[in-house]
Amino acid sequence: MKGRGLIFDEPSVIAVDTRSREVLALGAEAVDLVGRTADHVVTVRPLSQGAITDFDMAERMLRAILHRCGMSRMSRPRVLLTVPSAATSIERRALKQAAEHAGAAKAVLLESPLAAAIGLDLPIHEPIGSVIVDLGAGTSETAMISLGGVVALKALRIGGSDLDRAITDDVRMQSDLVISDLVSEELKIRIGSVNSEAVSSAAEVHGRRVSTGTPASEVVTTEMIQRATTDLVDAMVAGVAMCLAEAPPELAQDAIFEGIHIVGGTANLDGLVARLEIGTSVPVHVANNSVASVVEGTARCLNELDQLASFFESASR
Repeated sequence: MKGRGLIFDEPSVIAVDTRSREVLALGAEAVDLVGRTADHVVTVRPLSQGAITDFDMAERMLRAILHRCGMSRMSRPRVLLTVPSAATSIERRALKQAAEHAGAAKAVLLESPLAAAIGLDLPIHEPIGSVIVDLGAGTSETAMISLGGVVALKALRIGGSDLDRAITDDVRMQSDLVISDLVSEELKIRIGSVNSEAVSSAAEVHGRRVSTGTPASEVVTTEMIQRATTDLVDAMVAGVAMCLAEAPPELAQDAIFEGIHIVGGTANLDGLVARLEIGTSVPVHVANNSVASVVEGTARCLNELDQLASFFESASR
């Protein structure tokens, strides 16, 4: 919020009573209810891979967020939303409409790589190639930015959530144990690594046996997580390399000196920086606050909505 900074930082999840359609919980509170509610209460993620999958629920979630942030019937705010570069025109239009139906006076879009570059204070208006890799929950995007525009782009609908699901599937297949994606995410953060030479760690997880349906526990190791995620990580690295290969030679040369800047929650996965440096032959820098870089750039844009109008118009294509 303009003048106040970050005022709401929660997962994009809501818990809804299917009988009354009432939103019962939002964000982290809704995540805590996953798998713990009666049949008539469901937890919903209205966004998947950067796109709306349930318009009605997305509108309800945005309305709940705006209400939590102080919106009332008397105050209809202008809302600036980031959107993956890979989003289609239909997906972009759906996001704007969901925000406006939720109570926003006006909704404008900004592509995530540009928001990240602005948040990192990179020289995006100069004739210098700045490379941003945004590793989000649902997408992995690499953009070469110069003179205020995206010169080269490679976007994949693969993100941190896919890594979590891969770990869940691997534990199910190898250990005959069903665990939630939330538990898999915790494992990824605690003991996960994509470095083949990483020191092995282990953690005990609790779940339900596939074969018998009874409660059980198993030990998950770093090697198991690496095996489950290696193909997805290879795809992410290949996407970054492809973007650099498609960039003009003069700007690709800038990347050698300026390096690659990575943001997003997956940026902190152990061993990922080394994998990217080997796969691209370019130095890689992780932003100090990689998780919040996109929203920090968006916040800066709130103060310059008129000056940066071209960014928003191109994002709404």
